[in-house]
Amino acid sequence: MKKEADPGINFFQRYLTIWVFLCMVVGVLLGHFAPVVPALLARLEYARVSIPMAILIWVMIYPMMLKVDFNSVRNVGKNPKGLFVTWIVNWLIKPFTMYGIASLFFFVIFKAFITPDLAVEYLAGAVLLGAAPCTAMVFVWSTLTKGNPAYTVVRVATNDLIILIAFVPIVKFLLGVSNVPVPWDTLILSVVLFVVIPLAGGMLTRSAVIKRKGQCTLRRLSSVCLTVQLPLAYC
Repeated sequence: MKKEADPGINFFQRYLTIWVFLCMVVGVLLGHFAPVVPALLARLEYARVSIPMAILIWVMIYPMMLKVDFNSVRNVGKNPKGLFVTWIVNWLIKPFTMYGIASLFFFVIFKAFITPDLAVEYLAGAVLLGAAPCTAMVFVWSTLTKGNPAYTVVRVATNDLIILIAFVPIVKFLLGVSNVPVPWDTLILSVVLFVVIPLAGGMLTRSAVIKRKGQCTLRRLSSVCLTVQLPLAYC
């Protein structure tokens, strides 16, 4: 697969860790000094799915979807070895490893510090996190390691398509092992809200912007979305 020119990373991406940390600090302070705000947001849910959380996840995922060219999936057979490694790690290793590590910490190491109910909630969150493939930093890591941008896009695109099928059964199985009741409608609604909507929105926006304004405009739009993303999502 031909290696594309590396556009490099901008100032915002270079110090992404710092921005994430600062936003998390702001979020903790907000919850501590203005607890009425998270309490009010927690009430806004449907089928046990938080609507504010869904909106924030759209804000997080949408800029990533703008970068993904799903036409690149046609190149999936040119270098299958790396793709198999990616798929195996993301769908057969990472979710179960996250489940095991989370269970160890929440039910053994931190058993004296948190209640059983809170431990179950933390475990459920860890399972949801472990079952979702990482896309937010993939493009930055690829640039930092001087990787192949075209191949990175192929791997991200295929994982984003696999999640539509694999996410629900994996999460249902792992939470079922821990006796955590999660209705099927909640899981399916979560996939639609957290994956399908931002995925479709990103694909349609990318296609429309490239057709009318070109790749340069798309890159500028992606940078703007990424800049707006952090203060909202990580706070």
